[in-house]
Amino acid sequence: MSKNRMYFRMITASLFRRRSRMVVALLAIAIGAAILSGLITIYRDVPRQMGAQFRNYGANMILTANKDSFTEKDLSNATDVVKKNELVGATPFRYETVRIHEQPVMAAGTDMKSIRKTSPYWLVDGAYPKAENEMLVGEKVAADLGLKVGDKVSVVYTPEGGDDREVEFKVAGTLSTGGSEEDYLYLNMADLEALTGQKDQIDLAEVSISTNAARLNQYVNDINQKVPDLTAKLVKRVTASETTVLSKLQALVLLVTVIVLALTLICVATTMTAVVSERRNEIGLRKAIGASDESIIAEFMGEGIVLGAAGGFIGVCWIRICAVCQRQCVQQLYYAQCPVDSAYDPRLDCRFRDRLPLPDQECNQH
Repeated sequence: MSKNRMYFRMITASLFRRRSRMVVALLAIAIGAAILSGLITIYRDVPRQMGAQFRNYGANMILTANKDSFTEKDLSNATDVVKKNELVGATPFRYETVRIHEQPVMAAGTDMKSIRKTSPYWLVDGAYPKAENEMLVGEKVAADLGLKVGDKVSVVYTPEGGDDREVEFKVAGTLSTGGSEEDYLYLNMADLEALTGQKDQIDLAEVSISTNAARLNQYVNDINQKVPDLTAKLVKRVTASETTVLSKLQALVLLVTVIVLALTLICVATTMTAVVSERRNEIGLRKAIGASDESIIAEFMGEGIVLGAAGGFIGVCWIRICAVCQRQCVQQLYYAQCPVDSAYDPRLDCRFRDRLPLPDQECNQH
């Protein structure tokens, strides 16, 4: 019999002779490994999940012009600095004063598709403008001018030293945010450029990036260095809140992880100490017949390694099985609440319009 086989046989025989204590230690390690595996997964995944949720509160970076305006190329150069998997969206804005019923109103030209990514909290009664010469009206403007969805109204723009330019627009929807956005008209950028006769001018852009605070600050510095015609700034109220919440959650998870690890180590150490105490006579006999301290220590270390490997494997497999079962239960619950329709698309369901990107079609009322 080889030395290694004899060593392994001694370890397994020792473990099986003390099954009750070893089962307790094995369960402690398995439970500790399962909890630690789950907590580590949460610790690593919390920033991504919370970052995605915070993006629902709007953009976390603003790009402003160093002079009068900047161009689409400048905006493209700025967004190229950001990693594609971290860039949620970038929405340009151009502001001009127009008149409706001889009342001055601030109009904003923008990209109606990208604005849904950077401002998912917008509540629109009606629809976003899709066709040419359609507009989205803030609730305050709609109330002051008596506008409602479906109305057609003439929008007048007067350039400096020029004649009035008038275009008829249809109200596609009204906007409600509870903020200053309700004081504006929102047009497609192409429609505002046609109305003013001036193209490729952007006053500011909102950029939504899903990453941590350190990376955001690095992006700001890189954009300011590489794109001289604009200035990048962070939206402090969004980034500060995100950083505070994430740091507290991660600290809490880390604290619980350390406590669970300490309790597991204490349980295993107590069990191994009891095993050593029970085997005092055996250790003394082996020492008397010439066994070295290294060989005795190696045997106990081998028992600990076998227990740790077996318990860790059982714990990780257990938590993975629980995770798969939980995911299946959640999916079954979700589909049980959805209508049985082969053509059903959750993106077209109004119940999920704030959580899923809507295509150009109208949402279904269920």
